[in-house]
Amino acid sequence: MYKIQSNQSGSRSIDITEKHLETIEKYQLFRDLIDSHGFVDEQVLDKLKLNIRSLLESDSCHDNDLLDLCLDVIYHANMKSFGLQQLVVLFINWKQQKTE
Repeated sequence: MYKIQSNQSGSRSIDITEKHLETIEKYQLFRDLIDSHGFVDEQVLDKLKLNIRSLLESDSCHDNDLLDLCLDVIYHANMKSFGLQQLVVLFINWKQQKTE
């Protein structure tokens, strides 16, 4: 289990499981998500939410892991752009450790 900080002051956090990270990898949710400017803002978070919503609404996707990721992380009340940036960093680090 991992924990990401969801605001700059550190007073809020979100728990991330290995299964959440595997689901992000499975659906490549961060692929082409962040524009060339490299900033994670509320528009990027909204884009991610829309991408996931379209996956869930498609007939071919009936994945409870993706639904759990939404409920536990992406649509979490504390998830803001800062939290998404922390999640992206965690995912990159997790992926690097996995390949080593």
